[in-house]
Amino acid sequence: MGFIKEFKEFAMKGNVMDMAVGVIIGGAFGKIVSSLVDDVLMPVVSLLTGGADFTKLAVTLGEGENAAQISYGMFVQNIIDFLIVAFCIFLMLKGINKLNKKKEEAPAPAPEPSAEEKLLTEIRDLLAKK
Repeated sequence: MGFIKEFKEFAMKGNVMDMAVGVIIGGAFGKIVSSLVDDVLMPVVSLLTGGADFTKLAVTLGEGENAAQISYGMFVQNIIDFLIVAFCIFLMLKGINKLNKKKEEAPAPAPEPSAEEKLLTEIRDLLAKK
C-alpha cells in the first residue's frame, strides 16, 4: 500500500501536473505547426521551386529488386516543422523572460519607518532647528 500512496503523492505534485498540461498543449501545438508547414508553407515553397513536392523527394540507390529508396523529402519537411516550433518556443521564452525582468527591475516600495525611527527623526529635526 505504501507504493501506491507514494506514487499518488508524486503524481499529484504541482510540477508533474504542470508537465502533463505542457505535454498536452505541446502535442496540440505540434499539430498546428504541422498544418502550417504542410498546408501553408510547403505549397508556397513548392510553387517557388517549380512545383516540387517535398514529401515525395527521394533518391533511389541501385536498380531492380535490390533498389533502396532514401526518402529525404519528409526529413526536409520535419526540419522545417522543428525550426518553426523552436522559433515559437524561443519567442515565448523571450517574452516570459522580459516579463520576469520587468518584475525584478520594479523597485520595491520603501518600508514604512518604525515608530522609534519616526521619533528619532523628529528629535533630529528639532535639534537641527536650534
